[in-house]
Amino acid sequence: MYNNYAMTNLLQTKTSASILVKTLQELGVDSIFGYPGASVLSIYHELSKVEGIKHFLVRHEQAAVHAAEGYARASGKTGVVLVTSGPGFTNTVTGIANAYADSTPLVILAGDVANTNNNDKVFQKVDIKSITHSCCKKTMILTPEDNISDFIKNAFFEAQSGVKGPVVTVLPRNLLESAATLSHHAEKLDITNPIPDFNEQLKSFTHLLNSAKNPLILVGGGCIDAAAEIEQFVSILQIPVVSTLMGIGIYPSENNLYLGMIGINGTDAANEALSQCDLLIAFGTAFSDRSTCKRNDFAQNCKIVSVNLQPSSRKFELTINTDVKPFLQKCIEQKHSFHTKDKWRTEIDIFKETIPPAEEISSCLHSSFVLETLSEYTKYYEPVVVTDVGQHQMLTAQFFNFNKPRKFITSGGMGTMGFGLPAAIGAFIANPDNLVLNITGDGSFQMNLQELATCREHHIPVKIIIMNNSYLGMVRELQEKIYKTRYQVEMINPDFTKIAEAYDLFAIRVKHKEELIPALEKAINHSGTAIVDIVIDSFENI
Repeated sequence: MYNNYAMTNLLQTKTSASILVKTLQELGVDSIFGYPGASVLSIYHELSKVEGIKHFLVRHEQAAVHAAEGYARASGKTGVVLVTSGPGFTNTVTGIANAYADSTPLVILAGDVANTNNNDKVFQKVDIKSITHSCCKKTMILTPEDNISDFIKNAFFEAQSGVKGPVVTVLPRNLLESAATLSHHAEKLDITNPIPDFNEQLKSFTHLLNSAKNPLILVGGGCIDAAAEIEQFVSILQIPVVSTLMGIGIYPSENNLYLGMIGINGTDAANEALSQCDLLIAFGTAFSDRSTCKRNDFAQNCKIVSVNLQPSSRKFELTINTDVKPFLQKCIEQKHSFHTKDKWRTEIDIFKETIPPAEEISSCLHSSFVLETLSEYTKYYEPVVVTDVGQHQMLTAQFFNFNKPRKFITSGGMGTMGFGLPAAIGAFIANPDNLVLNITGDGSFQMNLQELATCREHHIPVKIIIMNNSYLGMVRELQEKIYKTRYQVEMINPDFTKIAEAYDLFAIRVKHKEELIPALEKAINHSGTAIVDIVIDSFENI
């Protein structure tokens, strides 16, 4: 039986905000991206008292979410966002939707107005749950009955378990500031996905694979944690590999068995192999319209096996709803049950040799040349490459060699312009020993260029490569192809080097091929943030 002194030490009365911050410490949170406001000042007050958690003040709440995404994608951890009520939260919605589309684990700590005031007209009151209904994994509203520590731990569990994604926690101001009880014996968070019994499905998979003459492996973003198993499985069977945009880097690009990305902007080798295969083994892919080229007859000449945690409405020859990693571990244990595919591998090697290399079509500086040069120049560093969205994104996917997972970070499911710079900030904070490149377009860069201030304040040495063609290049290309014209896509840009100067950052402009490598050398050797503004051909298509 506890005496009064022991009971006092076991249970301490604190505010919910203080217990929330202590719980974040217990969960190993080291970085928070946010923007303060009245509803969450109690949390900020408690953060100022603790060590081990650093808050990064961004200049816009959307950027806070993208930075947390970059952190999560580069580290494998859960990114954390802290914003206030009303517009503080609504500014996060694009980022939350982006994280949801790309299955990125985030916890958004969203301050809200007091839940005691139910009047229609309350300053900064919005219905957060209704807003997030279709664009996040789960929305959790803190109530007086909740244990705040368990509430936060449940949010992290939800973000990381099963199909990962963003979880929004709605935190009414009055509850954060109210007294709460802290137990020192809170249970440790255990995030483990149950492994189903797929022995019968494995038998069917083995039969399909051994019966196939031309099997092909498709790697998607859902197998980011199974890179080692995929590489081992491929080495055993010698099966060619293609990827989706989100799967780039999971299997080494420099391996001869890798053929590139499939889809609308995919490589000829990858799409040709897809057309010739008789069995497509899809690991961790959702078969989005960009991969299937919006066609209902996608891969109609082959059987498809889908191994993915997330169920699909598509009908496949065999569907195995599980994590890719344990399934492949089981396959590797039974490797002697599989037949190698040396003949098909030889045919693929011959086919790759027949594809002519890309040629320069003019003396203008092309983004394809820039990206190929950048890839070669930086390969020693094994950089983390974060792109924005547009032509530069697709060409980066084609021309860069990514040989490890978590080295290519991009907005896949939503295609969010403005993602790149804040995501690059988060990626660097997750891995400060890495060279981080933000490859962006002049349009995308201007969506969130205010985050240069965040770079300057926190001395974040991201190298920003602007592919400056004075157009919204992807839109211009589509309008030319579909509508035979251009409409409101030519951009009168500011001088990006002068903008850098205003933020007290290094910048250099490149207009000619011979200037490129010297400019890259200066930028990479610079100790802080650096911008390389590259003027490229305005009418290059991909």
